[in-house]
Amino acid sequence: MKTGTPFEMPGDIRKMTEQSMEQVRSAINSYLQFFQRGVPGMPALGGNELSNKVLSYAERNVATAFDFAQSLMAAKDVQEVLKMQTEFLQGQMQAMTEQVKDLSETAIKAVTDSAKMGGMPGMGGKSGPTS
Repeated sequence: MKTGTPFEMPGDIRKMTEQSMEQVRSAINSYLQFFQRGVPGMPALGGNELSNKVLSYAERNVATAFDFAQSLMAAKDVQEVLKMQTEFLQGQMQAMTEQVKDLSETAIKAVTDSAKMGGMPGMGGKSGPTS
C-alpha cells in the first residue's frame, strides 16, 4: 500500500522557484546589512551586544528558513512535506524560546548595570518628575 502521493516539480518550475528564492535571500541579506549599519546600539538596553545578538539570530533564522525551503523541494510526497514542516516548526519554536530568553537576559543585565552606574543614559541618573 502506498503511503503518500509522489510528486515532482517540473524542471522549469523548479528553476523559477530557485531563482525566486535566491532573489528573496539576496533582498533579506541586504535588509540585514542595512539593519546592521542603520541601527545603533542602545546602551540602556545592552548596546552593541544586544544589537549584535538580534542581528545574529535574525541571520540564523533566515538561513534556517531558506534551508527548510530548499529541503521541501526535494520532498518525495505530501507526508514527507508534513513531517519536514512539523520538525521545522518544532525546531523554530525551541530556537525562538532560547533566543528570547537570551535577549531578555542581555537587556536586563544592561539595565541593571546601567542603574548601578548612576542611571540610564539621557535620564540624568534621576527618577521621578522634575520641576
